[in-house]
Amino acid sequence: MPSLVSTHTEIQPGNYYEDCAFHPCLCISSDDDEITGVSLVDGSHPRACSIPHCGVRRLTFEEALHWKFFGPLDQTVVKDSRWWYDYPNDEMVETHRL
Repeated sequence: MPSLVSTHTEIQPGNYYEDCAFHPCLCISSDDDEITGVSLVDGSHPRACSIPHCGVRRLTFEEALHWKFFGPLDQTVVKDSRWWYDYPNDEMVETHRL
């Protein structure tokens, strides 16, 4: 399961993390209070979060892939904010169709 990050020394560029919107992200920098990355969902950047205030969680590569394609395992994400297909209905949320 993901591990809560409490200081910038626990996560470095190249690591994966979950941002405030539950996007799996690739860390590109971390400093005293902030972590910045690129979303693995849609490539949006910078995805910046406050480490002590946003509940940033470090992800393994496997968890980051799962979050990208199926959403987070242990969080409830509002339907309008989901980026993954709604299995078993196999429908993508209307606001995120290509």
